[in-house]
Amino acid sequence: MTASDLDAIQRVKAGDIDAFAVLVDRYHDRLMRYAMHLLQNRADAEEVVQETFVRAYRALPRYEEREQMSAWLLRILVNRCRTAAARRRTFEPLEAADFEFEPGEDVSERLATRDELARAVAQLPDDQREALALRFGEDLSFDEMAALTGAGVSALKMRVKRAVDRLRMLMEGTRAAV
Repeated sequence: MTASDLDAIQRVKAGDIDAFAVLVDRYHDRLMRYAMHLLQNRADAEEVVQETFVRAYRALPRYEEREQMSAWLLRILVNRCRTAAARRRTFEPLEAADFEFEPGEDVSERLATRDELARAVAQLPDDQREALALRFGEDLSFDEMAALTGAGVSALKMRVKRAVDRLRMLMEGTRAAV
């Protein structure tokens, strides 16, 4: 845990409600990126991130300072995403507005590839999509993923492998059809 996280947490626990904004500012973008990877819908992702911060604020008195704030928030977010996905059970493809592009880049080709990938990811089972988002979207180790999800390391490795294999097959099938 960073000293500034600890300071903000202690200030919030002491009654300085505004100090929580420091944590929101620090972790919002990362949580939003993960939620977008998993839910593939900006409105749902924004709602889940907001719910995560509300739950974190309410649970802050029970927060154990030996745990990293980022891992704690991500664990809350994973549970919120699972709940949102279970409610919906359908996933919408990412929109072009959800991506940033470099000047001079061939945007149409990149959009086509991203759209193709988004459709392929949407076809994965929830557990595989979650494992991909944690491993590649959040760049977590398998041990960190296991701590967040409660799944075993070997199970997570298998989920990632199966997801990558399935994506490869889906992407090759799409390109062969063109």
